[in-house]
Amino acid sequence: MKKYKVVNSINLKEVNTKEVIKKAEKKLDKIRNKIGKLQDTMYAEGKYAALICLQGMDTSGKDSLVREVFKEVNVRGVVVHSFKVPTENEKKHNYLWRHYIALPMKGKIGIFNRTHYENVLVTRVHPEYVFGENIPSVKSLDDLNDDFYNKRMEEINNFEKQIADNGTIILKFFLNLSKKEQKDRLLRRLELKEKNWKFSPGDLKERKLWDKYQFCYQELLNKTSKEHAPWFVIPADDKPTARFLVAKIILETLEKYNFEEPELPKKYQLEIENYKNQLATE
Repeated sequence: MKKYKVVNSINLKEVNTKEVIKKAEKKLDKIRNKIGKLQDTMYAEGKYAALICLQGMDTSGKDSLVREVFKEVNVRGVVVHSFKVPTENEKKHNYLWRHYIALPMKGKIGIFNRTHYENVLVTRVHPEYVFGENIPSVKSLDDLNDDFYNKRMEEINNFEKQIADNGTIILKFFLNLSKKEQKDRLLRRLELKEKNWKFSPGDLKERKLWDKYQFCYQELLNKTSKEHAPWFVIPADDKPTARFLVAKIILETLEKYNFEEPELPKKYQLEIENYKNQLATE
């Protein structure tokens, strides 16, 4: 899975958006069962949390990926946050606050479906959104320059380093979708009545900004992929393959930590027969 990891500067125009792995769905079934068992042990051990970050253009398959990859994880052990437009309360705090309070506790897997990177992505494509944050130093669009966003990316790097140092395993996935495949998926939303509700005219407006989004994604991938919080660029034109690749990377990463279930305290182990007798004679 190393070929998907961002370790050097990449050019998204040169990165493949489609890969088809045979029997990906069947292979995924085995992997997600293993992820579920690993999470049970991680929960019992209570030393680590895992944060899975998903980013991608509209229709890249984030929601269905969450459903298919994590369906065997105990509901107690996984928490999904889908970050939308900040609320008025959230805008009264710094831009990372709402992400910080949503971090998973030790033993759990947290999924950010759209993430803190929206703050150097959507707000970079639509810089006027930043005005709602009432930042004292931002007085005009001229203040929202490359230096502003480079500083934010460095702040995000520091945020991730802090939580990684305190036991959060971070994996970040960019679902790399082609413009043609997005067009086909949007058309399906319009053609299939049961999928009409997923369509928004805003999807077409954002599609016209495709090149700007690709530039911003390329920037953040190159500047924020770190060993403690790596980015993986996943070919997303084929959904079963994308889901399998993400699941396999998660499994391979979690297995490296050798989670162990804690032993029952010695004083309780000595009393096991007594406890069994108490229950048997009720």
